[in-house]
Amino acid sequence: MRLRVEFTTEPFDLDEAPAHAVVAREVIEAAELDEVDVGPFGNTAEGGADQVLTAVDALLRKALNAGATRVSLQVNVVGEGDR
Repeated sequence: MRLRVEFTTEPFDLDEAPAHAVVAREVIEAAELDEVDVGPFGNTAEGGADQVLTAVDALLRKALNAGATRVSLQVNVVGEGDR
């Protein structure tokens, strides 16, 4: 099964990326995922179910520990035609 996760962390800071956003980006970029798109207003990653779920667990734990007050995420099952 393949999954796609879309996430944001808050609070936002338009002048400088807050620590929780940097940590979340580092977790996703270090994960063994096939596709990663990191941006200032939203982030997307895709890969196998085990890899995505492991990355989401680490992302939540580390972003919250780094000061995130909210993490919004959506996880979708994707098929071959959804890319």
